[in-house]
Amino acid sequence: MGMNVGSGSSSGDPDVMVEMNATPLIDVMLVLLIMLIITIPIQNHAVNLNLPVGTPPPPTAPPIVINIDVDFDGTVLWNGTVVPDRPSLESKLAEVAAQPVQPEVHLRPNKLVQYKNVAAVMATAQRLGVTKIGMVGNEQFLK
Repeated sequence: MGMNVGSGSSSGDPDVMVEMNATPLIDVMLVLLIMLIITIPIQNHAVNLNLPVGTPPPPTAPPIVINIDVDFDGTVLWNGTVVPDRPSLESKLAEVAAQPVQPEVHLRPNKLVQYKNVAAVMATAQRLGVTKIGMVGNEQFLK
């Protein structure tokens, strides 16, 4: 009259398998994947473009460039020539703004110049209507 507390190996019954057999699931997934690949439409690699017909327009002339340098002590140079005072700088910038096709103005400040001197030149150009102005030589400020 003993009680058998164990895995049941003495009775001869096999253990119950708790894991699910994944082989049929994998087979079904592979069949679905193959069917999906077969049904995907073939993509065209051609791109249709409407290209212009006729001769291209002549190349435009390179823009006129005016270099304005602001030296370390606030001296303004117009294409390498010293501008003696603010009214003469304003008159030159007014001439640039009055042109129908404005030249490009490249402003190149020195690394040691005070910000107020550069800001004064930029403000004067903006106030007089110069639209094509840009800073040149900004690489020197990265260090």
